[in-house]
Amino acid sequence: MDFMSSDSHSERSLGLIGATGVGVGAIVGGGILALAGAAFVATGPSAVIAFALNGIIAMLTALSFAEVSSKFPQSGGTYTFAKKVLSVEAAFTVGWVVWFASIVASVLYAFGFAQFAVVVTKQLWFGDLSPGWLDSRWIVCATAITATAYYAAVLSYSKAGGGQWLNVGKVVVFGVLILGGAWAMRGRSVAELSDSLTPFFASAAPGLFTAMGFTFIALQGFDLIAAVAGEVREPSKTIPRAMFLSLGIAILIYLPLLIVISTVGVSPEESITEVSQLYPDTIVAIAARNYLGAFGYWLVMGAAVLSMLSALQANLFAASRVAVAMARDRTLPRSLALLNGRYKTPANAVILTATVVIVIILIVPDLASAGAASSLIFLVTFALAHWIAILVRQRSITPPPFRSPMFPLVPVAGGLSCVSLAIYQGVAVPSAGFIAMFWIALGGILFLSLFAHRARVADATNSALDPEVVTLRGRSPLVLVPIARPDSAEGLVGVANALAPPGIGRVLMLSVVVAPSDWDPVEERRPLENTQAVLGEALRASSTTGVYPEALATVAREPWDEIARVAKTHRCETLLLGLSELTGASSGSSLEQLINRVDCDVVLLRAPKGWQLGDANRVLVPTGGQGGHDRLLARLLGSLARTIQRQVTLAKVIPTHATRQQEEISSRDLTRLNHDLCDGAANVRLIQDDDAIESIANAAADHDLVILGARRARREKVLGDFVLGLARRTEVPLLIICRGR
Repeated sequence: MDFMSSDSHSERSLGLIGATGVGVGAIVGGGILALAGAAFVATGPSAVIAFALNGIIAMLTALSFAEVSSKFPQSGGTYTFAKKVLSVEAAFTVGWVVWFASIVASVLYAFGFAQFAVVVTKQLWFGDLSPGWLDSRWIVCATAITATAYYAAVLSYSKAGGGQWLNVGKVVVFGVLILGGAWAMRGRSVAELSDSLTPFFASAAPGLFTAMGFTFIALQGFDLIAAVAGEVREPSKTIPRAMFLSLGIAILIYLPLLIVISTVGVSPEESITEVSQLYPDTIVAIAARNYLGAFGYWLVMGAAVLSMLSALQANLFAASRVAVAMARDRTLPRSLALLNGRYKTPANAVILTATVVIVIILIVPDLASAGAASSLIFLVTFALAHWIAILVRQRSITPPPFRSPMFPLVPVAGGLSCVSLAIYQGVAVPSAGFIAMFWIALGGILFLSLFAHRARVADATNSALDPEVVTLRGRSPLVLVPIARPDSAEGLVGVANALAPPGIGRVLMLSVVVAPSDWDPVEERRPLENTQAVLGEALRASSTTGVYPEALATVAREPWDEIARVAKTHRCETLLLGLSELTGASSGSSLEQLINRVDCDVVLLRAPKGWQLGDANRVLVPTGGQGGHDRLLARLLGSLARTIQRQVTLAKVIPTHATRQQEEISSRDLTRLNHDLCDGAANVRLIQDDDAIESIANAAADHDLVILGARRARREKVLGDFVLGLARRTEVPLLIICRGR
């Protein structure tokens, strides 16, 4: 099996029709059939205004989604947006709740299909003599589970997520209903039609807002196109068009249909509000029977079945892709990103998503609360997407290919609207908020106990490979490089540049003038001249690589204390020190004290004069399995891989008397570390030897650079026996990394 990569061109199989189908499949049909009655009860014929206003909010949201999706055309939707612009913790929270919201939407549509299927079965095969067991919960559950299992199998063997024939069928059905209603309107006078729409606002403004809160979820689904963006061809063009087309199709169906139902769907003596109070769940079918007879009724039943099935398929499809995106980033088990070897589909993610849907079908008694929680979560994530759109526009180095008009009015207005509706939903249905909070708490426990370490390592790698992520998150990392010898500047600045790329971060070279307390800079200018010479030569040497760092000269009695002060004052992210040699420094040495005093990451470079980072094509990384510096190591390896292609070898030494089980565990740990740090691209080498230092020294002879991890501890030496022993036995350049606190 292979792992899914959203950036691979071969994975992009959805064109404009397929991507639009994902949106149409999720939006059109199910929402209007399930929620039209509630909207009419709340506000009367002005339900058409409620849907129109929700359509405006949805269009504003689609503009922000389209802009951010064109910038990040990878699967995952709002999860991917949060990962790029916020943090790995925030991204997990967003992805976790979006995955849940799509799962709950799948549950609702599976149940909706089952309920309509049971009604159709009763009326076609049993009539008025239908047996009582046909209405039992277990029959409905079994039908819903069967539909879910069927589409799980379909999506495990096919990448078509839109259900195109179902979409065409239900759009045709709605077209017939609208045209039939328009024809029926010819038989009524203007006065009769006007009377049907009176009173237009059944409960004034409060009723209108209530109807908006109930029905906004009926327009959810365009966001699923962003959730599968990694499988869309020409995403910068196709995704915005597909979003607007799917929303436009839904609005062009919903508004005329609501007008038809409000006018000719009831008799002149009745009002749509009164009829909806009697038949809230089947008002569309009742209305169609009034102006098209039994044919209209069965058209609606057919549309209901088609709509529920296509929405179920679209939500399963999108939810599985959110799970895949999270698994690639280690915020869910990595096995979920595995592709089926033959069909190249994420079968594991599809099966897990469908399994969770089936479990909820079996155990959740109050689907109304679960559905309200899904609506609330979608609204919150939509508001978050608007906020992210603002941050992306402000922080991006390269602007998104698609940019929404009237910025920032569009994301501000859309975000405030979504927040307002979410607040309403939380107040109107308190259980929705409780369900959402329970799911978030469960996710937090799982993340901290199972996924946090590997997810943060993967995030460090991704950030290093794509430095713009650092800027998008509002950071500008500073690498502080104290310079004592000009001949080491070129190598040090090369490493610093890898850790803080130009345009993303800053490199600050520091030269400390060491002067006695009675020094007179007017009379004794030599220290200043020496410092100017050091910085000047360092700047000249670094400029040969095309890097132009900043320079700072300070005066102090103790250079180590001054380095610590500057690091703290400038809030540097990394302190990079060049050492001519490594000796047996004691725990109380100046170097050890400096490392333990600063809170930032510390990187030590021991390299010969004139060494450059570009010379290091073969990199050896000994690992002891502690994992304490994995994030810093991931950032460093990702930075090295960004500049040029390098051959990385991860090595681990185990004693010759290790058991077979210990050997297998060590091999498994190395393989997992390879996937976390290098996405599986590194070589792994398990060495059986009782002299770890000698074995690593021998392996280092075939490499250009060795990267070692060191743990800082105030009462212990940072540069332990292994590091110092290896430094004595090899002349290969060493990079020693210490994670910050």
